[in-house]
Amino acid sequence: MQIPEYYNPVARDIAQVLVEGFNKHYRLFRETGRYAKTLFEQQDWEGIQQTIRDRIQFYDERVSETVLRLQQEFHANLLDDEIWQQTKLYFIGLLTNHKQPECAETFFNSVFCRILHRDYFNNDFIFLRPAIATDYIDSDPPTYRSYYPRTVGLRRVLRQIIGDFDWETPFAHLARDIGCVLRAAWMHLGGEWPVIEANLQIQVLATPFYRNKAAWILGKVVNGGTSYPFALAVFHDAEGRLTLDTVLLEPWRIGILFSFSRAYFLVDMEVPSGYVQFLRSMLPTKNKGELYTMLGLQKQGKNIFYRDFIHHLKHSNDNFTIAPGIKGLVMLVFTLPSYPYVFKLIKDVFGGPKETDHAMVMRKYQLVKRHDRVGRMADTLEFSNVAFPKARFTAELLAELRAQVPSLLEEDEERIVIRHLYIERRMKPLNLYLAQVNAEEKARAVRDYGDAIKELAAANIFPGDMLYKNFGVTRYGRVIFYDYDEIEYLTDCHFRHIPEAPNLEMEMSGEVWYPVARGDVFPEEFATFLLGDPEVRRVFLEHHADLLTPEFWQTKQERIRAGFIEDFFPYPQHLRFGRSRGRAC
Repeated sequence: MQIPEYYNPVARDIAQVLVEGFNKHYRLFRETGRYAKTLFEQQDWEGIQQTIRDRIQFYDERVSETVLRLQQEFHANLLDDEIWQQTKLYFIGLLTNHKQPECAETFFNSVFCRILHRDYFNNDFIFLRPAIATDYIDSDPPTYRSYYPRTVGLRRVLRQIIGDFDWETPFAHLARDIGCVLRAAWMHLGGEWPVIEANLQIQVLATPFYRNKAAWILGKVVNGGTSYPFALAVFHDAEGRLTLDTVLLEPWRIGILFSFSRAYFLVDMEVPSGYVQFLRSMLPTKNKGELYTMLGLQKQGKNIFYRDFIHHLKHSNDNFTIAPGIKGLVMLVFTLPSYPYVFKLIKDVFGGPKETDHAMVMRKYQLVKRHDRVGRMADTLEFSNVAFPKARFTAELLAELRAQVPSLLEEDEERIVIRHLYIERRMKPLNLYLAQVNAEEKARAVRDYGDAIKELAAANIFPGDMLYKNFGVTRYGRVIFYDYDEIEYLTDCHFRHIPEAPNLEMEMSGEVWYPVARGDVFPEEFATFLLGDPEVRRVFLEHHADLLTPEFWQTKQERIRAGFIEDFFPYPQHLRFGRSRGRAC
């Protein structure tokens, strides 16, 4: 960017308004992280869920406030290029000692792009790349605390680590819990402690991570040149006292805590880049965008995702193509084989008897964004006006786009701009997976499919269309729901038995002989379209026959309406310390 010869006070004032708008956003963001501690101690699980839902709107609300202020005070949409160039320079200067400069730059982009149409600005006016480095930003208190067990022993250090989080609720049996942690670590290391180096230390992020009914302590043991990540799960027991439920020691298991199918964490962070840097040292397979998103800074995660995507396009040469699997009636889906995501567009005209429209489909995706996904629904990134290189689209995909979504397209010789789309982590469609795996893997997937439906039901979600094509299998073999155009709150559905036919002729006719109202669901019908494969049918009926009865669904509805919130553990039962089963660890 060329530096102008003189500075305009209007540009300086606009930059100050932009910083103030972001600072207000981040102040409110941090307040939710601090408030989570109170909610956790009070066991206000509904309050935690509501806080996560409310926080999602904070960013857009602050952007809208800032845009309105700039329009009212400066007529921002009428300003010339030179003022915007100077505004950016002033803004960079204001971020020199800022604690969240990368997030503030994203906020600048959001406000600027809201004011001016994309045809009227260029990359000199926005932050295409970060302008302020985020390495070594000081935080008070520091991002993580360091402990040295060599002098006082592991047990005492673990007690100190937990005590430093200052929960007012007491632990029921902390000494026993710490013994369980040490035993799990010893077994993880093969029953033999490594040689303790002189500089052994335990580094722990300074604030807990709250979600659902758990608080998480995240850290790593650094022993010479070797690092061992860990995550401690803190829950309440039946008497309301705190307890350590498990310790996760494998990076891939800890990574599942940050899965795209989970709700965002509530965390109080002064310097978010410090938390992301620490987490990446624990979880090298997680990229920055994923971690920012799961820390609740989804706009920053989305910004990094887009930068990574543009970088990938420049360093690849494969073509966008229609995604494999059965084509949907509502969404057109395409993918780039070298990139692990799919791109989903709402069709102009829906196929089949769909009682929905574009606005309703968008509301369903927003419902999933705001709801607790309990590890069973894929999160999505929503984008507007995304430009793709036209030469990278196959002829088949171009024809499909022009036929199915012409209202969402803008074309010229070199690019295609898609006005609105969702981007989602690519998974293997469950119907394709079941057709390709052996009997053992098929049985495991069918069991997990039923578990997924039951966990969604416990979270007040009814998938609507439960066909296998609407579910995917992750790289860890977990079944995830990802097609949301027919999703409903479970409590909005009416689960019924199929009435007995008045005579054999009507029963054999294939026509419905009973009235069906909107929201009616007949679980006995599920078997007709789900259990055609004999092996699938056998496994499903062995483990999930209750899903074919109205009583299962009605019981779930009763529990939800009574205010009961289920426990969802992002790890298998056998890793729990198991006090409820009468053993210490």
